[in-house]
Amino acid sequence: MRIAFLAAPEGVEQVELTSPWEAVTSTGETPQLVSTQPGSIQAFNHLDNGDTFPVDRTVDDVTAEDFDALVLPGGVANPDFLRLDPRAVAFAKGFFDAGKPVAAICHAPWTLVEADVVRGRTMTSWPSLRTDLTNAGATWVDEPVQVCDAGPNTLVTSRKPDDLKFFNEALLTAFGSRAAS
Repeated sequence: MRIAFLAAPEGVEQVELTSPWEAVTSTGETPQLVSTQPGSIQAFNHLDNGDTFPVDRTVDDVTAEDFDALVLPGGVANPDFLRLDPRAVAFAKGFFDAGKPVAAICHAPWTLVEADVVRGRTMTSWPSLRTDLTNAGATWVDEPVQVCDAGPNTLVTSRKPDDLKFFNEALLTAFGSRAAS
């Protein structure tokens, strides 16, 4: 299974990138880091610089058809940058158009609000996104993880790094991972 992890050149919350990445690689899946620019991305540990990670592909070189699923890690800046880039928004929306599973944690649903794919879905996120998601037509719940099968695909959402255990388990199941069966 080929899984895209979409992150901006700067601002992704490191643990929200690395923990799901490790979860999917532990099951034999093939993750690829997709960004809006080639080179590497700068991760953050809350507000402090974290590690850098090499970009495998850019949104200019791929489509949702190249992958089986999408992970959107959070961090405040990451989805804020992504939602301002029409190429990144179109890439994320492509997974919904193709009926492929998507997982988004923390602030990552901002990108999905911009892609106009949350209407009619029950979701969770970092609490400050509640109004944005509700205004975009989603039902917001305060739960460690929410799996929504409304619409053409499965959407897994989670609130914060403390919920990563639940997030990873749910995304492995939603993605049909070999370890989830």
